[in-house]
Amino acid sequence: MSGYRYGEYHDGPDPLAPPYDVRAALDEMGDAILSGSTPQDSLRDLLRRGLPGAPDRRGLDELLREVRKRRREVRERGNLTGTLERARALLDKAIGQERAELFPDPSDDARLREAELDSVPSDTASAVRQLSSYEWRSAAARQTFEELRDLLRREVLDSRFRGMRDALANPDPQAMERVRQMMSDLNDMLDRDARGEHTQEDFDRFMDKYGDFFPEKPRNLGELVDILARRAAAAQRMLASMTPQQREELQALIDQTLEQAGLRDQMNRLGQALYARRPDLAWDGSERMEGEQSLGMGDAVTALEELADLSQLEEALRQDYPGARLDDVDEAAIRRALGRSAVDDLEALRQIERELEQQGYLLRRRGKLELTPKAVRRLGETALRRVFDSLDGGRRGDHDQRDAGAAGELTGTSRPWRFGDEQPIDVVRTLVNGVRRGSSGDRRARVALSVDDFEVAETERRTAAAVCLLVDLSYSMALRGTWAPAKQTALALQALVASKFPGDAVQIIGFSNYARVLQPEELAGLEWDMVQGTNLHHALLIAGRHLDRHPDFEPVVLVVTDGEPTAHLMRNGRYWFEWPPSRETLELTLAEVDKMTRRRATINVFMLATDERLKDFVDEVARRNGGRVFSPSADRLGEYVVNDFLRVRRTR
Repeated sequence: MSGYRYGEYHDGPDPLAPPYDVRAALDEMGDAILSGSTPQDSLRDLLRRGLPGAPDRRGLDELLREVRKRRREVRERGNLTGTLERARALLDKAIGQERAELFPDPSDDARLREAELDSVPSDTASAVRQLSSYEWRSAAARQTFEELRDLLRREVLDSRFRGMRDALANPDPQAMERVRQMMSDLNDMLDRDARGEHTQEDFDRFMDKYGDFFPEKPRNLGELVDILARRAAAAQRMLASMTPQQREELQALIDQTLEQAGLRDQMNRLGQALYARRPDLAWDGSERMEGEQSLGMGDAVTALEELADLSQLEEALRQDYPGARLDDVDEAAIRRALGRSAVDDLEALRQIERELEQQGYLLRRRGKLELTPKAVRRLGETALRRVFDSLDGGRRGDHDQRDAGAAGELTGTSRPWRFGDEQPIDVVRTLVNGVRRGSSGDRRARVALSVDDFEVAETERRTAAAVCLLVDLSYSMALRGTWAPAKQTALALQALVASKFPGDAVQIIGFSNYARVLQPEELAGLEWDMVQGTNLHHALLIAGRHLDRHPDFEPVVLVVTDGEPTAHLMRNGRYWFEWPPSRETLELTLAEVDKMTRRRATINVFMLATDERLKDFVDEVARRNGGRVFSPSADRLGEYVVNDFLRVRRTR
């Protein structure tokens, strides 16, 4: 028998973890949206904080903090002058060894050599160039100078090809010739690709021959170009980060080293090809390295390459540019910077962004995110659930149940299902219809159901209500912090009527200088009106028309406001504003209240402020109409409105 061993799963997220419930993410977004945030901003804020109900997953803000911490660590890794300092030290050592060899010699040749050493320029590159043709008397000095030239070859090549320094640590006589051949073959391959003649087989043969020069193990030419271009750009930024004197000295050393190695033309050819393919990289600019340790060219370029990755990663994680999406974040870059666990955290955030769109909660239109009707219904259900959770147990009763049969008592009959029906499915009749329609005589055959087969159980008809919720949209609602609770209340009432009283006709009316009917889909993203006027007169006119269209329905009128009427609708259709309220505004508004009273519509007012004018006005409304006045806090507005609506429906 084969043996099996089981251990902890390390690579990636838990494959057996249940899928994340995106409805919780939508609820988190909903609080911000109802407070006036856009869907795009609320989604970005959610992704920044991290996923609700997933404390082990990091959000964008935490990932950003770790990226910035990593940038500080890289900057403190060292400074950029290591190669220059080491080259100067080896040069001084070689000259000192040569002088020690010449000093005991009394000959004129020794004095001439000392004079030649005295004339060596202070500039390292010029000194190396001059001493390249010098005939060393000291064997130790000659070895030190060769060590210097070997150091420069390895550092210069390592600054363009990561790992080249290690590959040439113990070079055989053919090592540099192999490097020259690799450069020639690489440039030829890029030329063939530019002509459209390159194939994957060509790349595979190249890697079989020179793969030890590329520890990153690229899988195709595109990946190889990306690796080399990023490193070449970092080398350019390394030079730009030095002082002018250091830059001039090091550039001269690089040119001299490449020329002596027979690589100058090939390196220039490669640099031009890489820039042409990746001009989008940061070829210009500079970085500040603050460490005390002196880095060689290869290590310095590696550090600057990593800093460039971290800068791009930070910009992508901020998500503060138009059309930003998490798909813009380079997975390979975040893996290099923060490890595999950060990739898993990013994928969890991406999944939320994708699922909200794929499951129909968010719609991307012209680069902007919008809530769908499905999302608005969800926000209404959430608002309603929160209202029910705040009600006491005696009042909550069966109003928190989520089954579909809330329209009345069953009558024992059924009818075909229609879109929007809330009645329970009649399973027996539905299956019988499916069998009749698709019967083949085979009792073992499966029953395939179509939409036409479904039937619902009929229920007793309840007394329907015509509900009007009048919501103040004036700017003072935002100033007092009551705007979001008012929208949540409207959504909760809409959800309550749709789920528990589908026969009712609900209309939500917003009013400021004018009044208008609000559709459920626009409630969530609705903003307050920065205009003057609280035109309750116009709102009552619209509500009256709604009640008149449903003469057999029980009228229910609910008003949410934080100020007395300061505007009315004139005969020409324009509004008139005056503060303090004019006598005409008050008279016309109270006239509409009297009309509501004659319609047998009780007006209940939910007062969100306590100034004397408002109190006097609502007291007069209650006296004329017989309705009630409530003064709830903003966080209990939904509880008051929904509870009052349920009380009215129960009494009827």
